[in-house]
Amino acid sequence: MEKNKIDVDRLDLEKMKEKTTENPGTLPFAHHSGSALIKPEDKGKITGRAVAAMHSQTDMQMSQIYQQMQLLADQAKKIQARVEISERIYQASISFEPLINHIYFLYQKEDGTDFLSMISPEEWGRKKGYSHFIAEVKLLADHTWEILRES
Repeated sequence: MEKNKIDVDRLDLEKMKEKTTENPGTLPFAHHSGSALIKPEDKGKITGRAVAAMHSQTDMQMSQIYQQMQLLADQAKKIQARVEISERIYQASISFEPLINHIYFLYQKEDGTDFLSMISPEEWGRKKGYSHFIAEVKLLADHTWEILRES
């Protein structure tokens, strides 16, 4: 049993004091066997995850902005098409007063001139009064024409 005896004279009490504290929560290591495991973190791994998450989030936001820009570009193209057809209709021959929210039909004659009609291509009899159907349109409140169908 003498092997298990502690030689008190050989103990360095000052060195042992360095390994204890009155505030064990401030130690960077577990101070007893029941303490939570403290592992040093790999800062590169943490930074890498944070950067990957940041890129994922910003890529998603950029995609949303791109979709919004695409929607605006499509809306601008539709407005431009309305302006172009509206200019063509107002230069065409119209023998009646078009009413807002009513549907009309734009045709081209044999001589290349345009005319607006209330008769759809399906309603013409055997003798067509046109050489080419251009578009089915509706007069909007701002006096532009919405294209409902094109040939």
